[in-house]
Amino acid sequence: MSNAAAILTVLSGLRFVAPELDAATAIGTAVVVLVCHAIFCRIFAHTGGYPKNTWTALGLIGGVWAVTVLLLLPRRAGGPNPMHRLP
Repeated sequence: MSNAAAILTVLSGLRFVAPELDAATAIGTAVVVLVCHAIFCRIFAHTGGYPKNTWTALGLIGGVWAVTVLLLLPRRAGGPNPMHRLP
């Protein structure tokens, strides 16, 4: 596996789930997974009161590690109430 594939699979968390993938498949899958992590970060940042664009970029770059950090951060007072339902 190439260095780029190894780095992408570790950042996306794919290395822990499917370490036996060939480089081309691993890179393609890791990019898709990183985009999903960026979306998760955007949603969690919005509900937690953190800057959405910053955390979206961090999710795209940092993957599963950025999502983990964001989930461990305390909720800010300025964030929306996730229990509030729209009419």
